[in-house]
Amino acid sequence: MAKTVRVAVLLKPKTLEQREFPRPAIGSDDALLRIEACGICGSDYEQYEGAAPQHEDYTQYPVIPGHEPLGIIEEIGSEARQRWGVTEGDRVAVRSGYGCGRCAACGRFEPRACRTRGGTYGYTDVSRPPQLWGGYAEHMYLSPHSVVKKMDERIPAGVAVMFNPLAAGLSWAGTIPATGPGDRVVILGAGQRGLCCVIAARAAGARQIAITGLSRDAHKLALARELGADVTIDVEKEDVVARAREATDGGAEVVVDTTPYAPQSLNHAVAIAVRKGRIVVAGLKGQKLAHELPVDDIIYKELTIRGVLSMSVDDTFRAIELIESGRYPFAKLHTHSFPIEQAEDAIHALAGGIPGLNPLHIAIVPGAPRVPLPA
Repeated sequence: MAKTVRVAVLLKPKTLEQREFPRPAIGSDDALLRIEACGICGSDYEQYEGAAPQHEDYTQYPVIPGHEPLGIIEEIGSEARQRWGVTEGDRVAVRSGYGCGRCAACGRFEPRACRTRGGTYGYTDVSRPPQLWGGYAEHMYLSPHSVVKKMDERIPAGVAVMFNPLAAGLSWAGTIPATGPGDRVVILGAGQRGLCCVIAARAAGARQIAITGLSRDAHKLALARELGADVTIDVEKEDVVARAREATDGGAEVVVDTTPYAPQSLNHAVAIAVRKGRIVVAGLKGQKLAHELPVDDIIYKELTIRGVLSMSVDDTFRAIELIESGRYPFAKLHTHSFPIEQAEDAIHALAGGIPGLNPLHIAIVPGAPRVPLPA
């Protein structure tokens, strides 16, 4: 058994280094997870760039990034084993937040609502023992107040780890806007979470679903149709507002904005939404401001605008069950697995910063073969 654990540490913005930390001792109430895969998303890129909001939960450096971990329980204490209902050798999906373990929120398995919450995996300072607080690593420490759920080990790791973006889709395009059979839904952005929103809107019974993307996203838009979208819109060839309103016969009851670094998409959402429509804003904008926001339209249309950052434990567990059901071709959504040594390449690839690569879902997978990059 190795006495050290290889990790990638974000020392400060744009400075990611390979390090080794001691393998921690595990007590009766915690566990050690062997990472199989850790999904990455737009917030990883914001964290890397130093563009995350100035909030105590998200600004610490140095950290081991990675808040979407999936892995195998390698060591676990007796109390943790009883509390979580898992044991050594079980594959588990791990929620990003961990709490105090004593309050009503933690009792509901909602650590994000914990007033004295412990923190978030991938955003906890490595100076805090036992250091292994993120998924860009061979192993990750599991706090006693973690929320974990056993997951079918027969599913490929790159697919199984998609429980996080799928949970986001179920929440943002289903639960939060209370999408129902009479609703028209427009999804702005065809990334991993946008496509998961298509699945969620279809599962909620939406009567029509449209999704937007760039010209280079043609393969993503084609997959969106396979997942249940009725209309796809290339925003570089068509006027997004005019086309969305035309396609939905006047606008949508639900608009979900997943577009990253595109603050004007909120203006588009307001224009597309019908009276009493519900707008869900999920795509982080890197602290960029939306200009000329039509406030009067928001008032006259009586719109509801809701920002979202995470999702409920119920939606997380639903996502796991949906992946296990095999009803959707999630293998087509996962496109790249990068080893820890290429964590920086993975972040740049997700952000579209590597010419010739247009990934959809990316995961950090310890021990994976190196991904050849275009010359």
